[in-house]
This record gives sequence, C-alpha cells and structure tokens, in this order.
Amino acid sequence: MRNSMSVTPRLTRAVPVIFVADVQTSAKFFRDTLGFSIDFLHGNPPFYGAVSRDDACIHIKFVHHPVLALGAEDDADFINAFVEVDNVDALYTEYVEAGATFHHTLTTESWGGRDFVVRDPDGNAVCFASRIV
Repeated sequence: MRNSMSVTPRLTRAVPVIFVADVQTSAKFFRDTLGFSIDFLHGNPPFYGAVSRDDACIHIKFVHHPVLALGAEDDADFINAFVEVDNVDALYTEYVEAGATFHHTLTTESWGGRDFVVRDPDGNAVCFASRIV
C-alpha cells in the first residue's frame, strides 16, 4: 500500500463561485441564455447551485446583500469567473443571438487571446476566452 503522504498533490479543477440574489433566476439565465445545464439546486428556495457546459462549471450562491463595493463591476477589467473556450468567436455569435448582455464585446487582447465578458442578472461578469494560435 502506498503512503498517500509521498504522492505529490495534483490540482484537478477550480470552480468559481458567484454570488447572486436569486439562485433559481441565475441558474435559468445560465441555462436559457448561455446554454449551460443546471447540475443541481440546493434548498427550498434554492440557496446554492451549480451550472455547467462541457467541462466548465460555475457554482452560484445566494447572498442577502452584495459582497463587492458599489461600482466595482463598472471597472472594465472586473470579472467574477474566467472560462476557457475552444472557439470563442462561435460562442460570441451564439450569445449575441441569445440576447446576452455584454460587459465588453469580442476583443483581441494584448496577452495573446480573444475574449468577451457577459453580465448575468446580478451584474457578475463572466469572461469567455480563447488563445490565438
């Protein structure tokens, strides 16, 4: 039997948690506008949940009051979650057609990628990005 203390830990995934005023409304937005599946909603009414699309997962958590300073979401660089995408241009077109609200539109960035940022009903900014090869 191997000693688990001798095995180097390996991080396998990070899951962002965004804070929302209504978990059910947020989950429906991710499903209906962004094409995610609702993995689970916990509580009645729901106070925690998860949505996913392909290998991307975002958790959503109810809060009574906003947890960020007022106006923080207006900063052009502000994001709550970062999602890597294989074809960001096609996803952007899909979200335009779905009527998503954008924090910023599809842009080629100086760091070597293309990205856009969608706003959810609570003002959370979710960045979708691809590297340019």
